[in-house]
Amino acid sequence: MRYVNGFFCVLFVLFAVVQYNDPDALLWIVIYGVTAIWAGLAAFRPDRFAHSPVLITVFGVSAVAMVGGAIYDWPQSIADWWDNEVVREGLGLIIATVALLVVAYTLWRARRE
Repeated sequence: MRYVNGFFCVLFVLFAVVQYNDPDALLWIVIYGVTAIWAGLAAFRPDRFAHSPVLITVFGVSAVAMVGGAIYDWPQSIADWWDNEVVREGLGLIIATVALLVVAYTLWRARRE
């Protein structure tokens, strides 16, 4: 899982970097940055992350917020994703939610061992 989480970490750092010219760049840099941080912690420090009650609590809040945002911004149609900012944002939240689900699975496995 280290490689999958590492991939998501790098991917979301890149996602955050390309938000510089977005009208609501700060929001998306924070969303993608937080996802990158969680994936990075799961990739490089899974045992410390899995056994820290504070980190687990903050991660849980982040994951619930991400799922809520993905449901709220769920794209009605992805056929016109290139021309529709809301669809692109919804797809970004869906990808971030998938990344956080992978992080949650990694934490679950680390806590079991």
